[in-house]
Amino acid sequence: MNEYDSNRLYDTVKKIGYEKTQNYEDANCYLLNTCHIRDKAKEKVYHEIGRVKKIFRSKQKPLVIIAGCVAQAENQEMLKREPYIDLVIGPQSYHKINDTILNHIEKRKKIEETEFDAVSKFQYLSKIKNESGKVSSFLTIQEGCDKFCHFCVVPYTRGPEYSRPFNQIIDEAKYLADNGTKEIILLGQNVNAYDNEGYKLSNLIMEIEKLTQIKRIRYTTSHPKDMTDDLIEVYGVSKKLMPLVHLPVQSGSDKVLKLMNRKHVIKDYLKIYERLKKINSTVEFSSDFIIAYPGEDKNAFESTLNLIKKIKFINSFSFIFSPRPGTVASNLKLIERKVSLERLELVQKELFNYQLEKNRSLKNKVINVLVENKTKKSIKFFGRSEYMTPVIFDGNDEDVGKIIKVKITNSNQNTLFGERVEKLNLRVA
Repeated sequence: MNEYDSNRLYDTVKKIGYEKTQNYEDANCYLLNTCHIRDKAKEKVYHEIGRVKKIFRSKQKPLVIIAGCVAQAENQEMLKREPYIDLVIGPQSYHKINDTILNHIEKRKKIEETEFDAVSKFQYLSKIKNESGKVSSFLTIQEGCDKFCHFCVVPYTRGPEYSRPFNQIIDEAKYLADNGTKEIILLGQNVNAYDNEGYKLSNLIMEIEKLTQIKRIRYTTSHPKDMTDDLIEVYGVSKKLMPLVHLPVQSGSDKVLKLMNRKHVIKDYLKIYERLKKINSTVEFSSDFIIAYPGEDKNAFESTLNLIKKIKFINSFSFIFSPRPGTVASNLKLIERKVSLERLELVQKELFNYQLEKNRSLKNKVINVLVENKTKKSIKFFGRSEYMTPVIFDGNDEDVGKIIKVKITNSNQNTLFGERVEKLNLRVA
């Protein structure tokens, strides 16, 4: 979502004369779009500003703007902690960025814009074309969250759930398709909670499927509570919805899920898994896991390992619990660091084994790959499998933007390696 937001911010500031530069020292405006989901991400902001200060030590100071969720959560604190910052703009105020910049240039006054106003934001952005121009493009359909999981800062930094108007989204999808996009990834903090005047995520998927230029559709990130029947059934009829379901479970223990205020239990999660596999046997799962959440005892941790062994997630993210200021869990007693690290290592070993196993199973198989670009400083090409796995292979310039057949010759934990198949009548895995 930050990548999508960053692109839209650039589409906006172009209107007042800004252009991207690849050379830091040429910049007269430095905009840092931030994430607040973990403490490490927040501290990166200040490290990055320190780097900019060194670069511009003997040059004229650039305009420094902090945008995104850290800006929303820390706002005035940021301006006090780091005087080098000029403007702080929260994620629901991006439509005000041009006026804010021009106001600062005129008055030389530090400004903080952090109002929650998603409706005005998307009304404004809908009038500015999404110039992504990429083979695979992000498209935000929903923002915010009403779930209030006890560990999560999103409701406080992105605000309540807001679903963009259906036709506004379809218009943006059409524009992306007309400008070279072949794959659309629908985004939301709680994407499958999308609900606008009776239209659901399933309706969006089937409508975008009608666009002939679009070859693949994905969405992220979703909540088990909102994995409704209509969305599950789409996996049985859609020709373009990819078979990787990213469905964060966070823990395999009902006890811990209750402590997290996740509003689902493992029985619910397994029902979704079993229904999807029955409707479409090619479906695979990926997930998110928070390890060593306060209250996670040995049995609870074992339940997480058991869930991983049952579902065999082919790609997942796992982290030790990171308390976020302002959340219910921020003041809970942490599990000993040594124990936390040991548990994370065990979980990641299990998860990585299934990633390796899945990738190794594709050796000498022919798969469909959407070619995104030529790799930097290389004659190789980069694309992704239907399961989002990166694929590096020998190809041709004219392959970019096309789905081609690639024979997998090797792999590691995260990437597949292969060669372009010239004969199109080979069986596809």
